[in-house]
Amino acid sequence: MNTEHLNAEPLNTEPPNNQPLNAQPMNTESPNTVSSRAMPSNTMSPNTDHTSSNTLKVGILLPTREAAIRGNFSVAPLLDLAQRVEELGFDSLWAGDSLFARPRLDPLIVLAACAGATRRVTLGTAALTAALRHPLIGVNMLTSLEHAAPGRLRIGVGSGFPVPESEHEFGSVGIPFARRTARLDETVRLWKRVWACGSATDPAAVRNLADYQGTLWAADSLDRLPGPATPGGPGVWLAAGATPRVLSRVAKFYDGWLPFLPDPAEYRAAWDRIREFADEAGRPAGAIEPGLYATVYVDGDRARAEARLEEYVQGYYGRSLEFMSAIQAYGHGSPEQCAHWLAGFVEAGARQLVLRIGALDPVGQLDLIARELLPVLREATAKTTAAAALPTSSAPPASALEPAPAGSIHA
Repeated sequence: MNTEHLNAEPLNTEPPNNQPLNAQPMNTESPNTVSSRAMPSNTMSPNTDHTSSNTLKVGILLPTREAAIRGNFSVAPLLDLAQRVEELGFDSLWAGDSLFARPRLDPLIVLAACAGATRRVTLGTAALTAALRHPLIGVNMLTSLEHAAPGRLRIGVGSGFPVPESEHEFGSVGIPFARRTARLDETVRLWKRVWACGSATDPAAVRNLADYQGTLWAADSLDRLPGPATPGGPGVWLAAGATPRVLSRVAKFYDGWLPFLPDPAEYRAAWDRIREFADEAGRPAGAIEPGLYATVYVDGDRARAEARLEEYVQGYYGRSLEFMSAIQAYGHGSPEQCAHWLAGFVEAGARQLVLRIGALDPVGQLDLIARELLPVLREATAKTTAAAALPTSSAPPASALEPAPAGSIHA
């Protein structure tokens, strides 16, 4: 079998058509498309439940890319910002990932530093391009990170945006771009197998889980790797859009959904479909966390806010705000305008908002959002979150032993 072994160099060949052990075949069709900081105590027992709830949680994306654009690769300002995010009452911190397409510091290293500088907030990737890393190296890094912040880790993953810059990024590390969606699925499947093995207590179960055979990867001795800090490991979210294949995969295999859809109506329809698919697949209610990745710039002068956001998007992507707004969620205007715009997504089902501040230097915006936008948002969504039928569940993350869902991921 032409699979990649634990101790072997990665192959650059297309995957064979044979089926992985104990799993249905994956559809590998490609898509069409330094200051003084007090060390915090680690005595808090964070919530380790991966399931969704009616509580609205709002997080901030760390400006690792924005800092890189400004030529600043110091970690110290990011840690200061992380502590400020926690002090201001936000629920989570997130970091993006890119090697060449949009270079920045590695998110897992940055989040490990943040784990030591914070004690309450959830830490997450938004989103990790998982296929760029060998899955066993990746899972060992993620497990290590979770031990640095037990119960506080969420892993948003993406298959890579379908643009030439991302294709070059994959090619630079010898990874086929056309098969990246299937590679992402199997990478996550192998991670979950490692975490299931590390969580098992019965010796026979450990032996059964210690070997993995897939279409792209083969590995043994998984029981020698560190086990997760929490049973089953951290939740893995799919950062992707709303195609039927994406929604099916989220429903059957992932623990959360993190799109950047620009339209609340589209979000509502997609989330309803995920819940239908999940029910058909036998997933318990509340097993999937619905999130949203959105970019905001707050200014009482709406025209000035739009101009600032235009400048930011041009500097970040080299494309216009008009172009990017057709793909991603962008909000600008007064705190009230931005809050009510976000509330539309909450009403549509979103419960974890990841806010990217649309400024290369986001410090001033951060305080403004906390002081003036958040209270309005929480007030505007209080009735929605109280009335919404999103029951919690004690379900663990999607099992590593579930059959592989059909379809491919578009991110």
